[in-house]
Amino acid sequence: MGLLVVTYALSPIDLIPDFVPVLGYLDDLIIVPIGVYITVRLMPEVILTDCRREAEAWFAARRGKPKSYVGAAVIVTLWIVLAWLAWELFAEPIRAAL
Repeated sequence: MGLLVVTYALSPIDLIPDFVPVLGYLDDLIIVPIGVYITVRLMPEVILTDCRREAEAWFAARRGKPKSYVGAAVIVTLWIVLAWLAWELFAEPIRAAL
């Protein structure tokens, strides 16, 4: 089941294509979390407990969750550039229409 959830999440083919306004992304926001929930519920308790123990040991050895400030800076910069490009493309036509 977990393999199906990961395959669906990473697949370029969706039940509802992403270019359909709202519904295109809504299916991903509903189907993927439900699939993760079902996968966790179907997992044997022994395996789930063992994986949680290993994850806690991994975090304890590294003193917390991994952080990438460079990665965060790249993402924030990308969003700023995209916002600026959108402003440059659409601000003038909107002003002209008003």
